[in-house]
Amino acid sequence: MSKARVLFMGTPDFAVPSLRLLLEEKDQVEVIGVVTQPDRPKGRKKVLTPPPVKVEAIKHDLPVFQPQKLRSEEAIRQVLELQPDLIVTAAYGQILPEPVLNAPKYGCINVHASLLPKYRGGAPIHHAIINGEKETGVTIMYMVKALDAGDMLLQRAIPITSGDNVGTMHDKLANLGAELLKEVLPSILDGTVQAVPQDDEQATFAPNITREDEKIDWERTAQELDCQIRGLCPWPVAYTLWKGKPFKIWKASVVNEETQGEPGTVIRLDADGIVVATGKGLLRLTEVQPSGKKPMPTRQFINGRQMKAGDRFGD
Repeated sequence: MSKARVLFMGTPDFAVPSLRLLLEEKDQVEVIGVVTQPDRPKGRKKVLTPPPVKVEAIKHDLPVFQPQKLRSEEAIRQVLELQPDLIVTAAYGQILPEPVLNAPKYGCINVHASLLPKYRGGAPIHHAIINGEKETGVTIMYMVKALDAGDMLLQRAIPITSGDNVGTMHDKLANLGAELLKEVLPSILDGTVQAVPQDDEQATFAPNITREDEKIDWERTAQELDCQIRGLCPWPVAYTLWKGKPFKIWKASVVNEETQGEPGTVIRLDADGIVVATGKGLLRLTEVQPSGKKPMPTRQFINGRQMKAGDRFGD
């Protein structure tokens, strides 16, 4: 039996474990190339930087394609000329055009970081944590024209703990995605995979994070703000205003005391951080980033700065 020709499409760190898995499955598949997003400028110096999937592909001497738009005639032609038997995507970042979706004999599958049909879209990990979910997971699904709406092939849940943030859950789910891909691949190739339709009525959406999503509303409860801060750490990071300038909050924790003051008011400064009143309950800020500075423990921020009980965060 000949190996299946697999074309991999992915861009960020999340996709790398899935690509590595496919490269390990040499008895079943041959990775014939990688499609990823173009190199982008990064950092203050705007250095042109390749996406993590490209870096991994180059290590293995894989052909790399970086179309600005996959829907262009040239990009579609390049994909079709490769004659893939299966396309595997993981956080690629572009919608696959219909000629590409229809080309492989085994179809196109996607490694998606949510328990579909919940959290379809580009930021499922962020939204699951922000919304206070107790669990999330990975779904392997067939790709269709509609956003993350294809039939599901395999799904597995893992808990979201009170200590988890986007960074920790990202790594857990990236590795889980590769595990599920390994598990489901044989049944896709031998035609025995059981596809389960999604219940569209249960669908929720997780659009890309906006600047408004990052801003802290101190009228919300301490528990909600704790979820928001964890759901935005380590990127793009929640923020409030301090003396009229953006003030990022990297880490915080709920204080088991009753609210004492107007939301956004500094209640006290202690060895463990800045305790702030919210709409319900108190929140202790433990790692912060003042405008123009690097992230720092809150005690480092307090030293030498004129902050006192009664000061206010926010507009």
